[in-house]
Amino acid sequence: MNFIHPPEFKGLSRHRKIQGLPLPRKVMLSLSQHTGSPSEPIVKPGDIVKTGALIARSKGFISSNLHSSISGKVIAIEDSVHPIIGSFKAISIESDGQDIKAFPDSYSDVSSLSNKGIVDLVRDAGIVGLGGAAFPAHVKLNPPPGKKIDILIINGAECEPFLTCDHQVMLERPKEIILGIHLIAKALGVKDVIIGVEGNKLDAIEDLGSALFKVKTGECRIKVVRLKTRYPQGGEKQLIKTLLGREVPSGGLPFDIGCVVNNVQTVFSIYEAVYLKKPLYERVITVSGSFLREPKNLLARVGTPIKDLLRSCGFNEKKDAYKIIMGGPMTGVAQYNLEAPVIKSTSGILVLDKGFKREHELDCIRCSRCIEACPSGLMPCMIGIGAKNDRFDIAGSYDPLDCIECGSCSYVCPSDIPLVQLIKLAKLKVKKEK
Repeated sequence: MNFIHPPEFKGLSRHRKIQGLPLPRKVMLSLSQHTGSPSEPIVKPGDIVKTGALIARSKGFISSNLHSSISGKVIAIEDSVHPIIGSFKAISIESDGQDIKAFPDSYSDVSSLSNKGIVDLVRDAGIVGLGGAAFPAHVKLNPPPGKKIDILIINGAECEPFLTCDHQVMLERPKEIILGIHLIAKALGVKDVIIGVEGNKLDAIEDLGSALFKVKTGECRIKVVRLKTRYPQGGEKQLIKTLLGREVPSGGLPFDIGCVVNNVQTVFSIYEAVYLKKPLYERVITVSGSFLREPKNLLARVGTPIKDLLRSCGFNEKKDAYKIIMGGPMTGVAQYNLEAPVIKSTSGILVLDKGFKREHELDCIRCSRCIEACPSGLMPCMIGIGAKNDRFDIAGSYDPLDCIECGSCSYVCPSDIPLVQLIKLAKLKVKKEK
């Protein structure tokens, strides 16, 4: 399995304690911010809602509930800017400035909860994977019949450059993460759990290890494993291969080889959903990069405009930024409108200067560096050539659907060919044909 070692750039926000972002004046809550079917609104313009109130229901098994991230008035349900897909219908809510909660602010006794009870609470709270894919968490906790899960993996690798939000959550909330792990293990009926953390986060490894001795609940066996620092170590399939030596089959899922993987922030959100009855309406986000007076790890409400996060970090809008990216520099999406809102899967907002600008694209020289770098064992250059020439039959024969879009191929390409974008195009065409 192949890995690369891009510069980390984590020092800008490393060990910056999590700060709460002031309440936004307005939020835009997209109905599509998770894998699967969009949510269906259950509110209408003019309705008054509380923080954490259900405003859109999941539509099908692979879907997710959506909750208000502020208290106030629903002012519109209409097409709005979306940070990933350009535009989608969203529920806009104007804040009343009071942040009145729709859920009890108290600690619940979970000792009598059944496996199904845990899954139901996770589903009701709208929890999705917070590592990037935003896959509905209740689906992972409910394996298909015949799929026997024997191990749970907790992903604390956070291998993307710049991003430190997961690291900081592990430092500040290790006990809660361990409690969340016990809940997930109980829901799945597994006894063995591995927490994988890269070696550049030794303090997180120590804190999680200490928390294991303080939390005496559940019957699962948990161990913290130090991983080598490399990219894309945090990819689900790559993490499974590293820790277990198992390979997810082409077109398959971790279910198929007996394991489930959850990100550490997802685990913390599951803890909050079960113990505090708190829906997922906020998350920790790293804001880092150039032209910022103070990079931060911010606890931000879902639906908050990107510009609010940047201003909180002292973004110098007069400077000529090359790109503003939602996510990490390897897998993130460049933004064209700073009114675009934070969504559940937003892990970072990065400001890049012209030092990150790629050179002009040249022809492929068949050097095979992209093949050597691909952690999925693909031939990115051949998929790219097929896509460039509208030969999606050729591109499709090189298994583009197995691409995890980690960006390693584009990073190492000496001709600066946008291979990831070409592979994404090929994937869309192949899916459409299927």
